[in-house]
Amino acid sequence: MSTTTEILAEAVSTSKTDPKRSESLYKQILTSTKSSTHDNQQQTQTLRDQETALVNLGQLYRDQNNAAGVAEVITLSRSFMSSTAKAKTAKLIRTLLDYFSAIPDSQKIQMTVLQDNIEWAKREKRIFLKQSLETRLAGLQLETHEYKPALALIDSLLTELRRLDDKMILIEVHLLESRVYRGIGNTAKAKAALTSARTAGNSIYCPPALQSSLDLQSGILHAEDKDYTTAYSYFYEAFESLSTQGEDDGKTLSALKYMMLCKIMLNLPEDVTSLLSIKLAVKYAQLREVESMRSVAKAHQARNLADFEKALKDYKDELSSDPTIRSHLSDLYDALLQQNLLRIVEPYSVVELEYIAECVGQGRQSVETKLSQMILDKVFYGVLDQGRGCLLVFDEPKADEMYDSAIETLSQVSKVVESLYVKSVSIA
Repeated sequence: MSTTTEILAEAVSTSKTDPKRSESLYKQILTSTKSSTHDNQQQTQTLRDQETALVNLGQLYRDQNNAAGVAEVITLSRSFMSSTAKAKTAKLIRTLLDYFSAIPDSQKIQMTVLQDNIEWAKREKRIFLKQSLETRLAGLQLETHEYKPALALIDSLLTELRRLDDKMILIEVHLLESRVYRGIGNTAKAKAALTSARTAGNSIYCPPALQSSLDLQSGILHAEDKDYTTAYSYFYEAFESLSTQGEDDGKTLSALKYMMLCKIMLNLPEDVTSLLSIKLAVKYAQLREVESMRSVAKAHQARNLADFEKALKDYKDELSSDPTIRSHLSDLYDALLQQNLLRIVEPYSVVELEYIAECVGQGRQSVETKLSQMILDKVFYGVLDQGRGCLLVFDEPKADEMYDSAIETLSQVSKVVESLYVKSVSIA
């Protein structure tokens, strides 16, 4: 009878040429029982082979985009986990769960698997594994915009973690809490949660990857407050750290895009080109995500609304998928539209709305709405004559200095009268 080591070697060799055969062999290893003899060395080797078979089978299903298969592997692994150390169990299940990230549209099945394994961890009294799985589940709920259950889970986690004083996971959960609050638009609580994460991080060694995540979140929240200079410094710190680690290109690319966004929002679009010439950014310069931001910068530099709209259309997926970039580019579009409208109406005292709409390439209704908003915000002074379909533009009214002088004079007279009254009372 073949040993598990021989079966494993055959499964590995056939994984590329005959995945079905390889899958069958891996399952055969996982279902094999321990040796009935008292050969501890043989039993230890069998356990090692089963662990390798679990990981390899998970990789096989991942490469096939088989989320249900990965879920099945995690369920199969429980019998193996009961005979291993708790630390190894946690590492193994995290490794298997990581395979879901490469499988598109697998969030729902991953959440089901997590909930199932959280219940199992509770029954087995594996507290730290349970907390790790709950943190991952809250992160998935954030990704799928299920903010209410995410916050409920985070609240219960924070209560446990404060009691156990586990600073490392506490930082991760507070960071997650900040991201959830930012997702629902509660910036004040997002900042408070981030401050709590940084406070917890000050008392322990914070790994570079986690520190980079904190810097990214800090930059995002500063950008929300329109403090793009401070936001840029945080994004640069995160980008530099992540580039040095060379681990997560997704986060590194996001940090670079946010740096470019800050330059654009600071009305320094010309700096985007020089930013992409630095050593750490060169390898990303030709990526489509970076090219999308470069196109926006060029349109903004030329103050060209048509080019800006073209960039938004051509790179719709790249610019719309990230909520941070999407919201700030929306503000930038409004600012650019306002600048274009001001440039068009400035030479006129009366101008047709149809002409303005034609110049900016927008519908008349949207132009009317924007002009009304600008008049109410006192960006310029004018009146919309909808009967004639015209905009009447006025000069900025000058303040009436005579009125201010009269108020000042009356104030001084009031003081004189009051003084005379006090004197007359004292004489009497």
